[in-house]
Amino acid sequence: MTTIIPERRPEWLRVRAPKGENYQELKQLMRGQSLHTVCEEARCPNIGECWGHKTATFMILGRVCTRSCGFCAVETGRPLGLDWEEPKRVAEAVQQMGLRHAVVTSVNRDELKDGGAAVFASTIRWIRRLNPECKVEVLTPDFKGSADALRVVMDAKPDIFNHNVETIPRLYKRVRPQAVYLRSLQVLKMAKEMYPGTRTKSGFMLGLGETWDEILEVMRDMREYDIDILTIGQYLRPSFQHLPFSAMCLWKSSQL
Repeated sequence: MTTIIPERRPEWLRVRAPKGENYQELKQLMRGQSLHTVCEEARCPNIGECWGHKTATFMILGRVCTRSCGFCAVETGRPLGLDWEEPKRVAEAVQQMGLRHAVVTSVNRDELKDGGAAVFASTIRWIRRLNPECKVEVLTPDFKGSADALRVVMDAKPDIFNHNVETIPRLYKRVRPQAVYLRSLQVLKMAKEMYPGTRTKSGFMLGLGETWDEILEVMRDMREYDIDILTIGQYLRPSFQHLPFSAMCLWKSSQL
């Protein structure tokens, strides 16, 4: 019999258990509207802090993803049918929270012809209808590179179009087996070409074994593809079923 010893996290990574009036209020709101957030589904450790400040990222198109990325805690499987009332409920939640900047993401829905693009567009329009002053940021899947699906989202005119590359090209087969690095870059490029005034955004994680040179390569790609905003986050292993943390291999870098 093998005994599994939990990985000990450093003190600076530990957070308090979520609690507080704002946290409970937001939790009740999400349950009451039958909505999902990536904060919960991806087991984000910052949920207490974000919900405590009444900020959350809405996750539409259900809670089951058709892909199986090695870093992600969102459930993988066969999703249920679409809920066309969901966009309105998201907009109502944004209104109740009094948000000035709403962020909407989703699971992958590769079984759908448009990858769920129509639901994204409907959500953007409903938020605008009920919250005219609110900025809308969408964090979308790659829609398998479909320009038609992307056009549906972009025609709804989000303020920020976000699609994360997540990691360096070398690690894609292990980290994002159903995705393609260049395809993700092309989606971001197409979004900018369709609506040049829309700000594009992408991000990736550190902690999966990347080198400094590889990090710089991704950053150069972001610039080459005219991406306006880049975010870099720390990978935290959601469970023992997910990819282990691996320190950045600085010693391989020709820069050092």
